[in-house]
Amino acid sequence: MKLKEWGIFTLLGLIWGSSFLWIKIAVADVHPFVLVTFRVLFGLIGLLIVMRWQRQSLPRDRRTILAFIFMGIFNTAIPFVLISWGETQIDSSLASILNGTVPLFTIIIAHFWLHDEKITPPRIAGLVVGFIGVIVLVARDFKPGGLQGNALGQLAVLLASISYATALIFSRRYLRGTKPVVQSTMILIVASAVMGVVTPVVERPIQLPTLAITWLALLWLGVMGLCIAYLLFFYLNNVWGPTRASLVTYVFPVVGVFLGIIFLNEIPDWSMVIGSALVVAGIFVVNLKLRSKPKPVTVAAGD
Repeated sequence: MKLKEWGIFTLLGLIWGSSFLWIKIAVADVHPFVLVTFRVLFGLIGLLIVMRWQRQSLPRDRRTILAFIFMGIFNTAIPFVLISWGETQIDSSLASILNGTVPLFTIIIAHFWLHDEKITPPRIAGLVVGFIGVIVLVARDFKPGGLQGNALGQLAVLLASISYATALIFSRRYLRGTKPVVQSTMILIVASAVMGVVTPVVERPIQLPTLAITWLALLWLGVMGLCIAYLLFFYLNNVWGPTRASLVTYVFPVVGVFLGIIFLNEIPDWSMVIGSALVVAGIFVVNLKLRSKPKPVTVAAGD
């Protein structure tokens, strides 16, 4: 892995890790569907400018377009709505931690979908540790009477993680080699179309942002969190593969918890600390490489 790729990885983690803070700010003023609609619109505008600058053309063959329709729905529209709604129920820091489970789901799905991404003993150990962390995080909001609001919010973010993982592997298998700017633009074209149809039906009347900070949050989420971040991420996915690229979620809990405590006065409790530590530890163990023992050198008699 080159220094350039690690630089992109770190920048991407900081951009997406801070997105949970901006989502939390925006959902205080607008509904989740409106948030996602503006977010993908601003991101698409930025990418169309990049496409024009690079003189790229969009794919026209039916198979590729169908693949991008899948990506637009499962990589953007569905997970964005789930995370945005989830943050109406839970803290931004907790949302960033739960979204850090993407590599765990990626490993499971990739094992059955990709020939070069098989489960290994360290990955099995990491899955166990990581899911224990998820249980610790979510268990505090399961009550005898059923799921509470906070638990539903956490489950929404976990479902978003599964959707991300599925789309990530799908992209690696069916869109590998496609230029990042083309991938990003096509995905947001589909997502914008989907949100443009669904939002007026789901949210009536549509409430537009009323605060300047909300518009700033939407611009950040669209331009930085989508336009720039998608270009960086699909570059990594093409170079590293889905399992390695999904490791960017390592950075989410650190950035998300830090910003949530500093700017939103969110107070971490013991379950958040222990649960997040287990999730991060699980993802780390998943990516350990077992060192093979060196073969003994046989010396012939008389040498």
